[in-house]
Amino acid sequence: MFLSCTQMEFGSRNMFHISSVTFFVVLSIATTTVIESSSNSECNFRAIFNFGDSNSDTGGLAASFVAPKPPYGETYFHRPNGRFSDGRLIVDFIAQSFGLPYLSAYLDSLGTNFSHGANFATTSSTIRPPPSIIPQGGFSPFYLDVQYTQFRDFKPRTQFIRQQGGLFASLMPKEEYFSKALYTFDIGQNDLGAGFFGNMTIQQVNASVPEIINSFSKNVKDIYNLGGRSFWIHNTGPIGCLPYILVNFPLAEKDENGCAKQYNEVAQYFNLKLKEAVVKLRDDLPLAAITYVDIYSVKYSLYNNPKKYGFEHPLIACCGYGGEYNYSSSVGCGGTIKVNGTQIFVGSCERPSARVNWDGVHYTEAASKIIFHEISSGAFSDPPISLNMACHRNSTKIY
Repeated sequence: MFLSCTQMEFGSRNMFHISSVTFFVVLSIATTTVIESSSNSECNFRAIFNFGDSNSDTGGLAASFVAPKPPYGETYFHRPNGRFSDGRLIVDFIAQSFGLPYLSAYLDSLGTNFSHGANFATTSSTIRPPPSIIPQGGFSPFYLDVQYTQFRDFKPRTQFIRQQGGLFASLMPKEEYFSKALYTFDIGQNDLGAGFFGNMTIQQVNASVPEIINSFSKNVKDIYNLGGRSFWIHNTGPIGCLPYILVNFPLAEKDENGCAKQYNEVAQYFNLKLKEAVVKLRDDLPLAAITYVDIYSVKYSLYNNPKKYGFEHPLIACCGYGGEYNYSSSVGCGGTIKVNGTQIFVGSCERPSARVNWDGVHYTEAASKIIFHEISSGAFSDPPISLNMACHRNSTKIY
């Protein structure tokens, strides 16, 4: 969940590259009595509040800076809808699984409905303050601390609006929903990408990881202090399998599946430190139910055994232009490029449903749907509980 971004033309060559997908952290709040209960009843999440980057952005960057163009959104919404994919994201499938509507972006002032939650994620967001921001640089100014602050203020402001009554009251979440909400986090990989594209060595990026994780943990504690109790935390995915890494670092050693080995190793190191942080958070937050989800393994399986899931050409972008990976640093999905005097529109492949990667950085709806199916079962969770049981505290620890 992580470096979340698509290729956008802000005059910065690296904007799209350093904002990719991130690790996904899902954080849910249930009442203390539910958390401490040994009940096996399913969790009754009445709302979702999401924090993150492009892996879970449902329109934040589109509302505040530049919206994705066609063919983004073509598979499900049949038009661009603020998501940097051809369709739905993991967070959309999470909402759907609980019978909740898709999340409105907090930054979107048009047609928003926050009655069942809000999405604070923006594409290109980081955990730590970014080295540069849009439009001069490649990152969103809404890094995790800012998203948390937005949420902290969101709660009392929405309740004030509800108390005033009228039309807008019905668009705000009920007060009790905050204690029965699922809080999702999808952020972190952009911090790694900032290092890669900032000319840091692999060793230097690794050295920055503990500080990144510490900042993440602080935000989890802050949400806990606001009443949060149930946390579903996704680690970060195999960044070395994404075309934007493979194209920009062509000399990187490849593994048996063609992924950039060292860059995946950085993601694995990030995940190791995240595991350690989860253990510490369990000690520090005794009333919290914290589940660690190995999304890395699920995503990597799409590259390791694509035929099992009905995919082909997993390392090649569906929507892109040029080269071995159908990805270019100079023009992205939905853009145009002049070739031999002719303007060419950069469109999508014939069958997005058979592809893992959408635009060189982000996953297709088909991939996201499979990833959600795998992780929601609890098969990749530690402790091994399903998503709909994430409000129940479990003493199992991560080693």
